[in-house]
Amino acid sequence: MTTTVLDRFRLDGKVAIVTGASSGLGIAFARALAEAGADVVLTARRTDRLKQTHALVEELGRRALTITADVAVPEDAQAVVDAAMTEFGHVDVLVNNAGKGTAVPATRETPEQFREVIDINLNGAILVTLALLPLVRLGRAGPSVLNIASIMGLRGARDSLAYSTAKGGIVNFTRALACDLAGDGIRVNAIAPGFIDTRMAILPDGSGHEHETQWFKDVYLKHGRLPLGRAGQPADIAGPAFFLCSDDARYVTGQILLVDGGVSATF
Repeated sequence: MTTTVLDRFRLDGKVAIVTGASSGLGIAFARALAEAGADVVLTARRTDRLKQTHALVEELGRRALTITADVAVPEDAQAVVDAAMTEFGHVDVLVNNAGKGTAVPATRETPEQFREVIDINLNGAILVTLALLPLVRLGRAGPSVLNIASIMGLRGARDSLAYSTAKGGIVNFTRALACDLAGDGIRVNAIAPGFIDTRMAILPDGSGHEHETQWFKDVYLKHGRLPLGRAGQPADIAGPAFFLCSDDARYVTGQILLVDGGVSATF
């Protein structure tokens, strides 16, 4: 039977792990994967926030497995993979999405703050991926790893030392791992979002939303630094991310796809 483009966008019978699945992009990724037919392993640090995503996956007719874990802790990262294998017997897609943003001047950054951001944004992705690698060698894991980077991993900006360093690490972790795993038929790519309307866009002091500030409206909207003229929504990232997880991206690996409304074109 001839395989169509729509067939290649189905994930029936596949299992995906989504880290940071309790809000924002994680919910959008889980929805897209479940809509395409995948069962989804959901993990985050707070159980209460995972309930919404769990219910969403089940409403779409797919199985959901919820695991409370801090993927920056090696034992937790391994536990996520072990639980997925116990429940489903295989893992086909890994979305390394867990992250935390900060806005701290370098002169006020403490080693503890820096380490926490690196652990959550970079080391968590590395630890979960490494936990899966033995299964890759056994032919029991699947063909796609998707890391969530950021345009901040490709540029510099004030008050972003830890976050930009972590996301820059994700960029080259993606490229290096793609080279290492290509012989096993494992694809590794990353999405680099721009300004997205998630909890990370709330100002650190809780006084408002980054996209509602006058500087954002002046610099990025009024003066055209953001060509599409608006911040993105999680669903705007989910579609491109899903493409990279699908069979239609079978010849795409080691790539960093910027999904940023065109802001990187104005750098």
